[in-house]
Amino acid sequence: MPQAPDIDNSTRAERQAYIDEAFACLGDCDLCGKCKMLHGRDADEVYADYIDGKRSFLDITMQLRRP
Repeated sequence: MPQAPDIDNSTRAERQAYIDEAFACLGDCDLCGKCKMLHGRDADEVYADYIDGKRSFLDITMQLRRP
């Protein structure tokens, strides 16, 4: 998986496409872990500020990992 596009050098459509690809369902929940990381929420909801260019992908991801 390529690195998330930087918000300063990408379009909203590019960021949306990245989230769509990065969090596409693999159909194997026991091995995937994407839904668990998102705490059962939709990736578009969790990463809305990234898609809109307000916060970095890394910032949001790090917030998700905090207990």
